[in-house]
Amino acid sequence: MAHLKIKKGDTVKVITGSLKGKSGKVVAVLPKTAQVKVEGLNIVKRHVKPSVVSPQGGIVDTHKPIDVSKVALVTGSGKTEKTSRVGYTIDKTGAKKRVLRQSNNKEIDS
Repeated sequence: MAHLKIKKGDTVKVITGSLKGKSGKVVAVLPKTAQVKVEGLNIVKRHVKPSVVSPQGGIVDTHKPIDVSKVALVTGSGKTEKTSRVGYTIDKTGAKKRVLRQSNNKEIDS
């Protein structure tokens, strides 16, 4: 099982592939497959059979996961928007904190 540095709720930008340049919020993280589902990206149509959960059945839009190596964390907004890799540091109290590598180890989670 892989340890992912991207968490649910983070804003990410796709850095490779057909969706390159698009960004969105992480909806789900799949650590076993090292993938993330991003809101509004990589949406596919699934044909759902009628069942107890969905008695109507039909065609449903769902998110297809993207490999975590193809996305980068986004900080800032508008013109100050930057992508960065994520690392970890341990502060004076012994707590593990996520930091941005390209922003001189600026803390993400405060």
